[in-house]
Formats: sequence, C-alpha cells, structure tokens
Amino acid sequence: MSGEIVPSEPVHRADAAEPLILAGARLPGADGVVDLHLADGRVVAVTPNGETPGATPPSAIRRLELDGRFVVPGLHDRHVHFSQWAMVSRRLDLAGAESAAAVAALVAASVDRGDREVIGFGYRDGLWADAPTRAVLDAVSGDVPVVLVAADLHACWLNSAALRRHGLSDLAGSSGVLREDDCFRLVREIDDIADEVLDGWGADAARHASRRGVVGVTEYEMKWNRDDWARRVAGGVDALRVSFGIYTQHLDRAIDEGLRTGDAVPGTSGLVTVGGYKVITDGSLNTRTAWCFDPYPGLTADEHPCGLATVPYDELVPLMRRAHESGLTPAVHAIGDQANTRVLDAFDAVGCSGSIEHAQLLRRDDVARFARLGIVASVQPEHAMDDRDVADRYWAGRTDRAFMLADLAAAGVELALGSDAPVAPLDPWVAIAAAVGRSRDGREPWHPEQAIEVRAALAASTGGHGAEVRVGGRADLTVIEFDPYAASVDELRRMPVAATLLGGRFTHQDL
Repeated sequence: MSGEIVPSEPVHRADAAEPLILAGARLPGADGVVDLHLADGRVVAVTPNGETPGATPPSAIRRLELDGRFVVPGLHDRHVHFSQWAMVSRRLDLAGAESAAAVAALVAASVDRGDREVIGFGYRDGLWADAPTRAVLDAVSGDVPVVLVAADLHACWLNSAALRRHGLSDLAGSSGVLREDDCFRLVREIDDIADEVLDGWGADAARHASRRGVVGVTEYEMKWNRDDWARRVAGGVDALRVSFGIYTQHLDRAIDEGLRTGDAVPGTSGLVTVGGYKVITDGSLNTRTAWCFDPYPGLTADEHPCGLATVPYDELVPLMRRAHESGLTPAVHAIGDQANTRVLDAFDAVGCSGSIEHAQLLRRDDVARFARLGIVASVQPEHAMDDRDVADRYWAGRTDRAFMLADLAAAGVELALGSDAPVAPLDPWVAIAAAVGRSRDGREPWHPEQAIEVRAALAASTGGHGAEVRVGGRADLTVIEFDPYAASVDELRRMPVAATLLGGRFTHQDL
C-alpha cells in the first residue's frame, strides 16, 4: 500500500467523476482496512483507513463508507454475443428440455397461447434418446413458423413453415436442423430487430451486467459491431467498456476504414474499442461438429465423424496474416483438439500472437505451444459444467484433456475467462466458481485436477488488470460482500455485489 498520489494520463470524459474516497475497504489477500482515493478515473492512492494523502484536501472529496466490504478490480467477460444475450429473455426457454418430445410440448403451449411465430433458445440434444426432426415440430405447430436455436449457437431446428418462410427447405432435410454456416446465416436473419428495440434490450442487459460487477465485455456478435455500439453509447448505454470483434465478412471493410485492435472508436468517450479479428474454424461439442482427431461415437462417415474444419488451413493462414499485417489481432475459435492444433500451426506460420477462443479439448503437447507462441487461452469454464455429461459420452477417454485450466496456467499461458453468453450467463462469478470448483448443483467435481486457484481465476476475469487493486490503475472496481479467497464455491457463484464503478463513477450501487 502507498499513500503517494501517482500522476497518470487522464481517463476519457465518459469516466469523469468527482473525487471519491471509498473508506473502510478491505483488499483480498491484504491485511487491514484501507481507504481507496479515486480521482480523474484512477485509483490515485491507497492509505490506511482514516489517513489522507497530504496533496488531497479532505473537505473537497466525497467519502463513502464501505464498512469492511471487499474491493477487487472491475470484472470483464472476455467472450459474449451481447445482442443475443439481450434477446434470450424474450424467447421461448428450452434449457430444461430433456428430449425432442419435451421441446415439442413447449412449442405446442406457445402455439396454443396464440403466438404467430415461435423463436426459442437453449436446447441441448447431445444426450436425447429421441432425435430432433421436422415432423416432431410440424405435429404441434401447423403453419406457425418455429425456429429453435441450440444452446451452443451452432445449430437451429426448424419446422416446415419456418423452412419455407426462410427459403431453406432444400437445406435441412427431414431433420429440420441447420448447422454451422447455414445456422449462422439464419440466426443473423432472425436477429434483425429494429435498432431502437434492440438497444433498449441491450441497455437492460448492460445494467444487469453491472449488478454482477461487470465493467467490460468482448463482443463477438456476428455483425458490424462498431456502429451498433457507437449508437448505444451515444444513446446513454455507458455502463460497459466494449471491445468488439470483426468477422471475415467484414474484414475488408475494417481494413479499408483503418481499424486497428486497441483503437478507440471516435465519439464513444473511449468506452468502445476495436477488438480482434474473429474467425470460426470448427463447430461445437453439443452439435458434434468440434473438429477432433478421434471420431464421435455413433456418427457415420457421411456425418463428419470427426467434426468439421469450417475454414481450411490454406485459407486460414492468409486470412490471419492479412488481419495481423493490418493491425487486427486474430481471435480464433477452436474447440476440438485437431482444430486447436491447426490453429496453433497457423499462429506459428503467421508469426503473430492472439487468442484461441474456447480451447476446450487440447493435446498435451499443445499446452506448451500456447505458452511458446504467446497465445491467450480464452476459455469459458461454465461450459465444462454444462458439457460434462456430453463430453463423457462423445469425448470418452479424453476428458482429462478438456478445459485444461490448471495445465495451461502452470505452463505460463495467459487465461482469459468469459461466458460465451447466451451459451452461459454473462456473470464472471459463475465462470470463476466453475474454474475453481469444477462443480455445480452438488455434483462431484469433474476433473478437479484442472481446477485453478481463486486468485488466478479472478486475475483472468479482469481484462488483463490482475487480481489486485493497484495505485495508478483505472478506477474500474467491484465492491463485494465476501472475501473471494475465503469464499466457498457456492458463495463465489452467487457473490453479492454491493457496487460497481467504471472510471470512478457508479454504474451499480447497493450500499
């Protein structure tokens, strides 16, 4: 701790806040009670409780008593699909359905209520005894179009009326299921909602995130995100820092407009910055399209038995090189072990750093390659809780290599934790709890040897700002009720958040 006031660069205007003392705070891992002095969007001093730095006139500063609550750096979710997360509560919830018949019953109830179109989200068919088919939905929906999006976002299940409406009858066959690129195109179509409506839902979602201590997200919505977020900030959605990804379909435009990773978007007061170049190289576990070295049980040679390589290596390398040479850092989706190996090969060939998004199943030799190449492992630990039974079935004998957080951390690989919302909740405390406990709902921990310590999980959840509040750092802070280093896994998962500050101004306060 230091009472010295450290001069620093002024923070952007959106962070401007009156000087503030957060008095009577505790910092996890440190002894004693302290006061945090905030000014110009920064933590300018940390002093023993009641002491004031000589250069700070006490009468000019607002003082807020925290009464011994704990303060940690503000939390970041490093992988979200924000618009889809904002839409989830407006769609038919399929998360609890354990069979195609159960989904059909939910659809039937929606049709009986008079809904003229049914859009649902959240089914997971990996362990169903009955298969999703077009006929199952047709029997309960008639001429009402039904589009159901899988929880992993890599598959959609449609009835005949929806297939006709969207001109997809020839693609889906008798199953009515679209996967990967066909699914993504449809999701973009059904997500075409009026800006003012979606921005209102987004504002609600941002407020909810703030209530969970979130100050920033990395946005991977499959659209041209810059203008959406510039418009939202101009409209008053200013509770989050947003780094937005750029997909291949927009790569030329981004390069032509001179966008570079890390640059601030004009007119957003520094809240919106250019993120990485996102490219999806394989599918997902639940859709059985994650690209693996070993085949999935039960899939035939006509059904991509080892999953799908959605971007061939000889296309991936030039795409990544072009992005890198234009100042855009690659952020590459890879879930299966073969996908991760080939993406690491591509990073090696291009000679650049970046991130692998998901990194769910790895060869042991590739853990060291992450470290050697300086590749960030951007992982969503709650997926391990959602996927453990599906992984035990389809990755049988290999799950000791799934979600290898401990091995990656031990190798010196930088971890970045996120949710992939709406696949998992936009709540870093959920991710932290899953990373630390490898358990949920009272079950035995799943491969507990890959659990990491709370300090490491917290550090991987603050957008690169570490686990400790630091003098001179941004006044992006989360005030919590429990000591995270002493909390149980269940307490971490439901961690009460008393306040969230972005650049020293409150975006959530319950004190």
